[in-house]
Parts: sequence; structure tokens; C-alpha cells
Amino acid sequence: MFLFSGSHSEKEKVRGVMDFESLLEKAKKGLVVRTDSRKLQDGECFVAMPGAKVRGVDYIPDALNNGARYVVAPEAARDLVAPVVEDRAIAVYVENPAIALGELARAYFHLLDRDLKLVAVTGTNGKTTTSYIIEHLLASSGLKVGVLGTVNYRWPGFTMDAPLTTPDCWMIHELLFNMKKADVDVAVMEVSSHALDQYRVAGLDFDAAVFTNLTQDHLDYHGDMETYFGAKAKLFAEYPRLNKAAVINYDDPYGRRLLADCDNGIGYGIGNPSGIGEKPLLKGRILSMTGQGMEIETSWKNKTWVVKSPLVGSFNALNLLAAQAVGLQLGLSSRDMRKLATFPGVPGRLERVMNDRNLDIFVDYAHTPDALENVQRTLKELDFKRLITVFGCGGDRDRTKRPLMAQSAARYADVAVLTSDNPRTEDPAAIMDDARPGLAEARHVMENPDRAEAIKMAVAEMEPGDALLIAGKGHEDYQIIGTTKRHFSDKEAALKAIEEVYS
Repeated sequence: MFLFSGSHSEKEKVRGVMDFESLLEKAKKGLVVRTDSRKLQDGECFVAMPGAKVRGVDYIPDALNNGARYVVAPEAARDLVAPVVEDRAIAVYVENPAIALGELARAYFHLLDRDLKLVAVTGTNGKTTTSYIIEHLLASSGLKVGVLGTVNYRWPGFTMDAPLTTPDCWMIHELLFNMKKADVDVAVMEVSSHALDQYRVAGLDFDAAVFTNLTQDHLDYHGDMETYFGAKAKLFAEYPRLNKAAVINYDDPYGRRLLADCDNGIGYGIGNPSGIGEKPLLKGRILSMTGQGMEIETSWKNKTWVVKSPLVGSFNALNLLAAQAVGLQLGLSSRDMRKLATFPGVPGRLERVMNDRNLDIFVDYAHTPDALENVQRTLKELDFKRLITVFGCGGDRDRTKRPLMAQSAARYADVAVLTSDNPRTEDPAAIMDDARPGLAEARHVMENPDRAEAIKMAVAEMEPGDALLIAGKGHEDYQIIGTTKRHFSDKEAALKAIEEVYS
């Protein structure tokens, strides 16, 4: 699938040009490869990565000054690169350096020599929860599981905070290498659209891939929904494996499109779909849902069983179905699905803030219109007296979703509290101005650009029987103001607000 430039003549090798296959052999023998010219040491390989704002080819002189022995550059830039490299290093020209990096990482870490199953989860919403559920299901069935996701990168005996949902390509391969050294059986990865577009998962073969849904997000990067969908679809179209299971949500319109195009597609959802042909389907039916959890009847290949879970919400029913489909493809049985009853939930995903006042306060990572709508709908279905929703919108991100976020809040919240999220380099007041038109139909609106003060206002507004949802940050323990990352936790802010309001 990946097309690299062919072998060069012996004469070209003398002049400092090498074919990619020869470079792969050197990577297998321990050649260190880097994409940051500042970190290069004598004799190492520099990959000039493509980029919209920063181009790796512009840093080739720095790489050479720092001792680069090999330079991987795009074939399209050969005329530009050749005079710079000249006799100082050996150039390797490829179609796409980002893909080449994945192949080099695969060779360096000997991924093919390691019996490690890979599961990828992509989609706008539900990636983290689905990855946690898959981890629980597999681990409860006796497998050793590692996870690379939004919250952290972890496996038994190791945890580190996650700076990115999907780390850079070389780091992914290094983490997988370390997982296998720790005897991990299955690695579960959240794979973002940015990562797919930038080929950060190049060099990997997945045993199963999950598509949860697609709703508006990241249009500041992708431009439009079709381009966004195309990035997600790469996981299923450009990372083929003969027996890879493509687990796809048929309740989602984009999922139905994707399912129709996947030869190994397995659909999951609630109820009976139409227009997707003869694909195998894992069907769910919600039997009951209370504040204590839900029961789902699941059907697969003429078998039916009931799953109990402490999770609530139809979106979590879909996440549970996705995890079951993956488990079945990895060899688990319907009896193993009983283990979902002990799944404790995910940090920052409709997480209850335990407090001595017995106030029903929840924090959730919902930061898209669809995610905010789903979590609010879930709480409204649980028959609280009123729903108070605190929300904001991120700065330096898609402005078009700001009024849509506000519309979601207005549609469900009895009291909508507009505040700041991660304003970054934008003025928080200007971000709130963008969102405010969506609150035109809101029942009652409160505003404060200071997130801690907004949470305190919401806590003070609560009456017996109310539910308070603090949306947008979930598990995150920071707020980015300007270019500074400051400690901030919605859970901590809620507990402090309770203490101050009731002191």
C-alpha cells in the first residue's frame, strides 16, 4: 500500500543517495531515527516530516550541523534538498516521510517480532469510555492490557499522563515495545482524526478497529465534515489486515456509510438498521435504565444474553456494545460479558463528585455539541427536579461550534451557566460572545468568565433534587490561559464551592 521510491544505482549511492529498503535494514540493526533536528546526535537519521506550518525540510541544515548521517526527505523536494545535503549525509527520498517514519519505527522496535494484538478506537465521542470498557472486559478475562488514550498511557505497573490522545509515531512504537516487554497481550489505542491525518499510527497493523460516531468537532483543522470523516475512515481503508475486525456503529449516519464500504465490517447499535446489506450485526436493546445503571439485551449470531452495567445513558449502551463486539472478535464468549457488571466507570465521564452534602454533582468531558446533548439527555432521563449545566468553549478552536454548544445547553438545562473553558490566547469574553446567541431559548442563564466562580454560582443555585453538570474538562486538571497551563480541576472547584457556599 505504501509507495516508496525504488532502489537507486550504485553510482547514486556513492553520491550520497540510498534506497529506503537499505535504510530499513539499518533501523532494524539499531539506527536511531529522529524528527527533531535539535535532538540529533552524530550518525543518526533525520526524517523531514511534512507540515502545514512547519516543514521538516527547512530544518535539514540544522540536522546536518548536529551530525545527521541519513536524511529522509520527500521525493517532491529532491531538487530542493539535494544541494543542501550534498556530500554531508546520505539522502533517502520517499513519497511521504510521515509514513516512512512509521516503517522505520516498526523496523527499529521489531514490532513484527512481537505477538501483541492492537485495537484502535476512533470517533468524535466515546473513544475514552469505550477503551476503558474494552480494557476492563479483557483484563477481567485474564488478559494483560495496555491503553494509550486521552487520560493516560498505562499498563500493569506503569502509568504516565497523556499530553496527546494519540502520541507521535515514534513514541507509539516505543510504548508498544515497552508494553510487550511487560508481557502485555492486547494494546487498546484511542486514535484521533489528527493522528490519522498526520499518519501518527503509520507502521501499525490493527486486529480490530472501532468507529463510535462522527459529530461536529475539529473543523478548525479539517475544514468540513467530509474531510473530517475522510480522516477517520483512513483507519479502516489504509490500515488493512486480512482478518481485521471493523466494528462500526450503525446508529450513526457516517457509521452506516463506513460499514457499507468495509468488507470486514461488523455493525453494532440499538435496534434494527436498514440499508447496510448483509453485514454481521451485534444488536442491543435497553431493557431498563435507572440512576443505578442499566440492563441491555445483546444479540449476536443467534445468541442472546443480558448485560448489566452501572453506567447510564443510551450513548453508554453503545459503548458497551462496541466493547462486546471487540471482545467477541478477540475470542471472548458471551459468558465473559457478565464481567461488564463490575466496570466502575471512567474518570471525568459522567463522574459523580462525592460530597458530604449529598449534592448530585457530575463532571463530564463533553466539549462538543453532540456530547453535551447526550450527557444532558441522560441526566434528564433520571428525573432530577432540575438540571443546572456549567459549560464553556475552548479558545483557538472551531468557532462555529460555540453557539451550537450553547444551543445544546439551552435545549436541556433548566439553568445554563456560561463560563470559560481553556481560553488559550483568546479573550474569554469574546468566546462567550460567540456562544451567547445559542442561549436565546434558554430558560434561565447565568454567566461568569471565571470558571471557579461560575461553578460556585451553580452550586449556590442548587435546590434539593437538582443535578449539576459541569461539562467540558472532565478528568483534566488544568486550564490553559494565554499560553500558560494552570492547575484547575472541576472536581476540586466543586468541592471548594460546596465548602464556601455551605460554611
